[in-house]
Amino acid sequence: MGGINPYINEVQADLPETPYTITFVLGDEERLVEVDPTKLPYTDEGLPGSVLEIALGHGIDIDHACGGVAACSTCHVLVEEGGQSCNPPSEAEDDMLDEAPGVSDTSRLSCQCIPNGKAPLRVSVPDWNRNAVREAAH
Repeated sequence: MGGINPYINEVQADLPETPYTITFVLGDEERLVEVDPTKLPYTDEGLPGSVLEIALGHGIDIDHACGGVAACSTCHVLVEEGGQSCNPPSEAEDDMLDEAPGVSDTSRLSCQCIPNGKAPLRVSVPDWNRNAVREAAH
C-alpha cells in the first residue's frame, strides 16, 4: 500500500541529485544508509524519496498504518540533524503530528519528509514506531 492521498495538497519537494547519507537511530543501534538518487524510489511506500520510503527500501521498519499517505501519525520520527535539507511540513502533516506522541520541534512524518540530498540526515525512530514483531515465512 502507498501512494498519494487525494484529500490533501500535493507535497512540493526537490529530489536529490547527488548521493547522501541518512543515519537511522534505532534505540542503541545506528544504521547508516547511503542514498543513491538514481535508484529512487526504493519502494512504493510513502512519497518517492521520503525518509519512510528510503528506510523501508533498506530493511529498516518504521510503522506506517496508512501506507504512507499522511492519514495517520504512526511514522512519526525525529530529524535530529540535516532537517534544513528537507521539504517543509505541509498543513496536513502538521495536523497529523498533532495526534502523535512525543512531538518535538524536529518531529516529522517520515512518509512526507523528503531530503534534497544537500546535507546528511540523522533520524531517530522512537521506540513506539519500531515494529519488533516479525511473521514467520509461510
